[in-house]
Amino acid sequence: MSDLQVVALSKVFGGLRATDDVSFSIEAGTVNSIIGPNGAGKTTLLNLITGIYEPSSGDVRLGGKSLIGKPTHVRVGMGLGRTFQTPQICHNMSAIENVMLGSHLQLDSRLAPAALRRRSIVSADKQCRARAAELMNYVGLGRYLEESPGAMPYGALKRLEIARALAGSPKLILLDEPAAGLGAPEKAELSQLISKLSESGVTTVLVEHDMKLVMSVSKHIVVLNYGKKLAEGTPDVVRDNPEVIAAYLGRAA
Repeated sequence: MSDLQVVALSKVFGGLRATDDVSFSIEAGTVNSIIGPNGAGKTTLLNLITGIYEPSSGDVRLGGKSLIGKPTHVRVGMGLGRTFQTPQICHNMSAIENVMLGSHLQLDSRLAPAALRRRSIVSADKQCRARAAELMNYVGLGRYLEESPGAMPYGALKRLEIARALAGSPKLILLDEPAAGLGAPEKAELSQLISKLSESGVTTVLVEHDMKLVMSVSKHIVVLNYGKKLAEGTPDVVRDNPEVIAAYLGRAA
């Protein structure tokens, strides 16, 4: 069963084709990676999927439903979650409050009930906090519940973003360079967490430069180069592809 379908997707900025007729499918419940040299169009592709950019042509479908023209919050409500290359954390909130932000679509945002602190609002807030604590424990951050993000290690902030994305109950989560800036022990923890996500049924897509991580966790890999899809397949197929080797190491290789 296909969870995400990217169909002939292109994005043109002026005369630059940042993505050029890219198509691929992601199987539900699997771990997948999008790789390629710097400037290959990887983050642009994620921005097209999440609605930060609208495509010049093509389609993106989640669970068979087109995402084109839908704002980002609607895509989140349809089951899409995302993290960023640099963690987007609210430093004036505690760690657990950052995770609670991910549940905002499930909460009653009407002004009157919130201002009156009705019982239903108070109960929902308690449930939201309990769920956020559960997710922080899930990603290995239980000891940081009330901590200020400014006092947390960089690797912990990466996992805090994942917990916040999970608070939206995504069917598919996009992780933009989750291993960037991490040491070996933190990368090992991240690998274990990605495996847990897959086992829980969440489809995972990484944009990542760490090839050791990519090859160890991925079932399927898509390779981009100069905005085009260069190759795709299992880690073994991609690793041995001469075009992929040339893109990373040069034609002489």
